[in-house]
Amino acid sequence: TKQIKEKDWLKTWDKIARVQKPLIAAVSGFCLGGGCEVAMMCDIIIASETAKFGQPEINLGIIPGAGGTQRLTQAIGKFKAMEWILTGNIYSAQEACEAGLVCKVFPAAGFLEEAKKLARKIAAKSPVALRAAKKAILQSLNLALEEGLQAERQAFYNLFDTEDQKEGMRAFLEKRNPNFKGK
Repeated sequence: TKQIKEKDWLKTWDKIARVQKPLIAAVSGFCLGGGCEVAMMCDIIIASETAKFGQPEINLGIIPGAGGTQRLTQAIGKFKAMEWILTGNIYSAQEACEAGLVCKVFPAAGFLEEAKKLARKIAAKSPVALRAAKKAILQSLNLALEEGLQAERQAFYNLFDTEDQKEGMRAFLEKRNPNFKGK
């Protein structure tokens, strides 16, 4: 424990959650404990039908230490998070999806291609708008509704001054795909 505290390697993981670009956790296999906590630092979690999720630290006499108690509660609610963390049970991808942790479950056979397809779809969007959307969604976790609405509106208005917004509108009117530059 002294080494873990001294190196504070768990705090290093928090850098993942601060990445401004959208992060997709594509889970195939076991996603337990720290692995589940890392997945929850991402913006979207998708899973192969073979994936397993859980926070089994309680079975070792400890609790999650890299945000599991906080992020899991935000993702699936207090009562489900209590069940998951206090029992240490392991859940199927479908159960994780039904709980709200996983966005979508794919057959194992085409899972990697589905993950790449989702990544390509998101990557084709305006980088400026993606950053603004991610920031606004994350702010909603800590701001009162009125404050969140004001922050969202301000980001919305600010995006009208970007080249990407102008390109997006032109592309829409010309019935073509936009070519966003991130400006």
